[in-house]
Amino acid sequence: MSPFRILATRGDAVESGHVVSVAVARADGRTVAHAGDPDLVTFWRSAAKPFQALPLVEDGGAERFGLGTEELALACASHSSEPVHLEVTDRFLAKIGCTESDLACGPHPPLGTRVAERVSREGVPLTPRWSNCSGKHSGMLAQAKHKGWPTAGYETKDHPVQQRILQSVIEWTGSPSPVRERGLGGEVVLAIDGCAAVCFGLPLSGMARAYAALGDGASPGLAILRDAMLARPDLVAGTGRSCTDVMQAAPGKVIVKLGADGVCCGALVGTGLGFALKVEDGDMRALPVALLAVLDQLAAHVGWSERWNTLIPQHGGFEIKNTRKAVTGRVYAEGGVRFV
Repeated sequence: MSPFRILATRGDAVESGHVVSVAVARADGRTVAHAGDPDLVTFWRSAAKPFQALPLVEDGGAERFGLGTEELALACASHSSEPVHLEVTDRFLAKIGCTESDLACGPHPPLGTRVAERVSREGVPLTPRWSNCSGKHSGMLAQAKHKGWPTAGYETKDHPVQQRILQSVIEWTGSPSPVRERGLGGEVVLAIDGCAAVCFGLPLSGMARAYAALGDGASPGLAILRDAMLARPDLVAGTGRSCTDVMQAAPGKVIVKLGADGVCCGALVGTGLGFALKVEDGDMRALPVALLAVLDQLAAHVGWSERWNTLIPQHGGFEIKNTRKAVTGRVYAEGGVRFV
């Protein structure tokens, strides 16, 4: 079987290729399918967010502060800074008795194209609530408040909030518990994410295992977060973005969460299957194309009629155009996963 790659052409010639590794697994760790290296160690980045939010639900903080579907979906999100995302962020912070000044994440240009264009055009000052991770950070602040821990430094690796999250990551990915701060070995690797919080390096197979559990609602807390994401996919990403579009295309059937540098995880709800993929060179243009190719194969495997390349073709392969809007090439998937 040929390698799984996302190819970009210029004219009739391939100009660039992006190798993709994939792990498809069940919650007990059994491998179902793979491409490339299913045990490739990489950083989970924002695809870890449901498991970073999980302690808040499991430990009773979400119930204590009256956090509902919207706040919990945002805690799992990499949002586009649309008005609804900012409104939910503000409500989240108010419910837990915090303000924007408590957020450790810094601002960045919005991930939503239209929002980014507007704020640039209008000169809107960007503050931490505009960060795509403001929901995640609000959840971490809520955990600190609930447990009576200091809110200052909640994002650092030695803070009890991050130690509790690490327990969640270890439990659901099946990773060994010792932690290494340098090098890539069998244990979870700790580093600092773009938003200043801790991020985790581990094998794709561990990520896939965790998402299988999320898709199955393998614990009450995971079921609550899964249902929040399924109920409000518009909060998980935003208008025109692949996470939102994939979940809206087949409501209630699939969970998807992208991360930076070419990582993406998901689950086919109720099938016991979770997956994790990595575009190995981190190319984000290739990521949605790889995602839809994997989803189509998994849907066929479990007997679903949905084909995401048909439902949302704008993400599954597309034409490349120049500044004059003339078509110069295309981006498409070659190969796929192999079932075992």
